[in-house]
Amino acid sequence: MAVSEIFNLFLLISALHGFLFCCIILFSKNGTEKSMQFINLLVLTISLNNLQSWIVTKNFFSNYFILDYSHIPWHFLIAPFFYMFLIYYLEIEKQQKNILKIILPTFLLTIVVRIGFIYFYSKKTAENTEYIFEKYTSIEEIFSLLVSLAVFVYSFHILTKKEKLFAKILSFDNLKWIYTFFKLGLFTYIFWMIALAITVALNFKEFIYSYYPLRVLTTVLIYWIGYQAINQLRLLKERKKLRKQLAVSSIKKDSSKIIEDKNTNQQELFNNIKSLLLEKQLFTEPKLTVEFLANEADVNATKLSIIIKQFSDKNFNDFINEFRVDFAKKLLIDSDYQHYTITAIGLESGFNSKSGFYATFKKHAGITPFDFQKNHLEQTN
Repeated sequence: MAVSEIFNLFLLISALHGFLFCCIILFSKNGTEKSMQFINLLVLTISLNNLQSWIVTKNFFSNYFILDYSHIPWHFLIAPFFYMFLIYYLEIEKQQKNILKIILPTFLLTIVVRIGFIYFYSKKTAENTEYIFEKYTSIEEIFSLLVSLAVFVYSFHILTKKEKLFAKILSFDNLKWIYTFFKLGLFTYIFWMIALAITVALNFKEFIYSYYPLRVLTTVLIYWIGYQAINQLRLLKERKKLRKQLAVSSIKKDSSKIIEDKNTNQQELFNNIKSLLLEKQLFTEPKLTVEFLANEADVNATKLSIIIKQFSDKNFNDFINEFRVDFAKKLLIDSDYQHYTITAIGLESGFNSKSGFYATFKKHAGITPFDFQKNHLEQTN
């Protein structure tokens, strides 16, 4: 099978997969969420773009001038839809501009201009008609690239410069997956620029092979973030419910700071530190540091580390993780929390990631959280 045939098959399968994805999300539990709606539109856009590319490469309408050149620039909407997803997921839509009010009219205008262009030249029989359309299409795509890149950069600016606006979300999601999207997204723009540069260098005669890497990377990336968004939104809502339930059911004492005086020996100080951690549940903070705990306990940070090492025979991280694992164990076997996923429980216990939780839990408990919960349920039944 030739490379072009493989690529065409990829375009068709990815388009069908995208349409199926959109249908599933549309009727899913979180389908009415604004952020999910824009992810759905994002996937739908790339699916329509791939389907259109497949139709063009198969030359289905080569004998029909108007249909052959009536291409809709779907790529124009990809970055704007991602931007809208981002501000709704971060819950900052009220503080940010709705750029779709500008983008959608511009998008419709490009379609109207193209239709007018096609209608005008369909009446002519000039030999350079095809060249003129190739040139116009490339200019239109360059404009789309510039707009898309501007939206992409602005979205990244929001993510890195306005963290105070979405501090609440950061307490549930470290957003590493979105940062990964931006890193990979940068490569798609590089491939897009290269493909356009080749087209211009060839005097606006599109070299289809230069677009293969761009189409593949863009498709994989959009579908990847689509599935990531589904999982992260579900996890986000679950963690919010879990944290609310924990706040209601857990008895937290507002302990005052531990004042170290001459009459407090080191063993008592160590016991007081443990009590402080348990009463305030400081270990559930993923970014808990020696300095923060020392400040809470009103103890020198260096001395705190020495005392923890002396009486627990563990370094600070292992000492804190032991509290997190013990806390996770309680939730995993508590019938009130059986309907929550293991990942949500692990993250609410103070771990940064699912992989970190599983690895640390197995290190301390000797088995995975899943096996621990499974064994408990088997024993209970």
